[in-house]
Amino acid sequence: VQLVESGGGLVQPGGSLRLSCAASGFTFSRYGIVWYRQAPGKGRELVAVISADGDSTNYRDSVKGRFTISRDNTKNTVYLQMNSLKPEDTAVYLCNSFIAGSPYWGQGTQVTVSS
Repeated sequence: VQLVESGGGLVQPGGSLRLSCAASGFTFSRYGIVWYRQAPGKGRELVAVISADGDSTNYRDSVKGRFTISRDNTKNTVYLQMNSLKPEDTAVYLCNSFIAGSPYWGQGTQVTVSS
């Protein structure tokens, strides 16, 4: 099982980024995927969740209306479109899935929102 995040970077407040989480080693279309983030000195927090078929999504309150999670099961990839970014969105963003009773994590991608 492998989850590989990409798409992070430095962006000004109000800007946008699209993160990707590319999966391999398991039947991707059978599992939900979660995006988490961890800022320096803070705990890991759930950002957005998407169901296996993509029909159900959920978001933490602070990103509702700004972030959109989606998936393409033909490409084994989950996306996190982030708009209207704020400095408080600065964090390492990681994707996660719980497969056969075990959690799997990617290595993370850094998002920095700063002028």
